[in-house]
Amino acid sequence: MTITAGESREAISSEELEVWRMLQRAQVRITRALEADLLVEHDLALASYDVLLQLSESPGRRLRMNDLADRVLLSRSGLTRLIDRLQRDGLVEREACTSDARGLFAVLTDGGAARLAEAAPTYLRGIRAQFLDVLDGDELRQCAAMLNKLFPDPCTGQDSC
Repeated sequence: MTITAGESREAISSEELEVWRMLQRAQVRITRALEADLLVEHDLALASYDVLLQLSESPGRRLRMNDLADRVLLSRSGLTRLIDRLQRDGLVEREACTSDARGLFAVLTDGGAARLAEAAPTYLRGIRAQFLDVLDGDELRQCAAMLNKLFPDPCTGQDSC
């Protein structure tokens, strides 16, 4: 069976569509499992963990809100609501940008860094159980090559990013 997309006449075979659906199901199942583990063991949503992780990996443990939203794949308004909750919990702070009066930084607090450190083993264990241990070394390299083909590293071939 071939499926066409309206007037564009772009055909997708049943096999191609099934691969697409398998990719979607794998992503959803893995993230749901990670989310469940983090919530049960640390009362921390996966999106919150991702924000704390991104901030911890950034210089000065801070990122402009727009850059953070891009990194964690949230809308600006979704990130604002999440940062509100994380700030209420003492895990992040907002800081004005001195060079741009309209800009704001999200800054990881010491409490946020401690919460991230507590949750990291659970997160890493989940990645290992749900993904890494399921694939052998060759399959992981093939997966990396395929994903890099879909989403090339923008820094490749550049001196700095």
